[in-house]
Amino acid sequence: MTQTADFDDLTPDLVMEAVESALDIDLTNYTQPMPSYINRVYELKSEDDEFYIVKFYRPGRWSRTALLEEHRFMLDCAEADIPVAAPLPMTGLVENVSDAPTLGSIEGFPFAVFQRKGGRLWEADNFEYWLRIGHLLGRLHNVGAARTASHRPVISADGSFRTDLEELTASDWIPADLKDEVTAVLNKLRVTVGAMFDEYCDPSESIRVHGDFHSGNILDRPGDGLLIMDFDDMATSLPVQDIWLLLPDHAPESGAEITALLEGYREFRSFNTRSLMLIEPLRAMRMVYFLCWCGRQKNDYRFRHNFPDWGSRAFWQKEIQDLEAQYDQIKRAAEEQRIPF
Repeated sequence: MTQTADFDDLTPDLVMEAVESALDIDLTNYTQPMPSYINRVYELKSEDDEFYIVKFYRPGRWSRTALLEEHRFMLDCAEADIPVAAPLPMTGLVENVSDAPTLGSIEGFPFAVFQRKGGRLWEADNFEYWLRIGHLLGRLHNVGAARTASHRPVISADGSFRTDLEELTASDWIPADLKDEVTAVLNKLRVTVGAMFDEYCDPSESIRVHGDFHSGNILDRPGDGLLIMDFDDMATSLPVQDIWLLLPDHAPESGAEITALLEGYREFRSFNTRSLMLIEPLRAMRMVYFLCWCGRQKNDYRFRHNFPDWGSRAFWQKEIQDLEAQYDQIKRAAEEQRIPF
């Protein structure tokens, strides 16, 4: 997708116009920005006292087809009675909405609208909580396996990780006097992560996954159960990608949680235990991905406000230490060659 718009041009009036046109409703003047670093998200209220969430996707990040694959996954989940915050159908006069009834566009900004859902963030306090999330994740992955998503990232050593490493090492985000150190640890990670994927990854097991399945994207709604939100990082990957982000610690220290989660998961879907060896490599890949994500946004006003020290010399010195520590975690797992709990 060619970048055709800038979030600086996304005014409250344009936000309201988009949603009123899309849903054919009248809104009040209530326009509340919600926390979001990549996209722009707002809570709105209609004249009928209904609350909505509108997400404006960052122009240039995803193609239209990739966004539709995200929506398709959410709609598939909803059709399978998996509780998700799915996009609402649009009935009004919005650019290009006729061929994609859940994805609108206004002045170059692609967007989707959702019914607001209340609840508290999911917290795993005991075995039953982990069993419960395992049930939900197993069902989610059954739906994920039912279709492919050819326009979304592939989370793998040869896919997303290689792309992120190339972008990071070629960038000007790293101070010149630290570039060699950063490159050295990235090269070590590239080799070790690649070897682990060669050993423990079965590509035939890759499916559509949420991609960002952590507690901040799961609501616990009293009386209604759990609700999955924000499929923005949806990708193709091994199912373990949607497990490790939930864990309270590194894999060797999270054995009880993994055991309980998989007990629930396997009531609905089989799971290849060997892929748990990829938890720490996936964590390293996420660290590199996040560095690239930040680098792309470093000139964005909201990003600079939230991450004022990003890119400084002290920042990169700390990143070198963290990447080296994560390399040690992976190296230890590779040497021990056993399931990490």
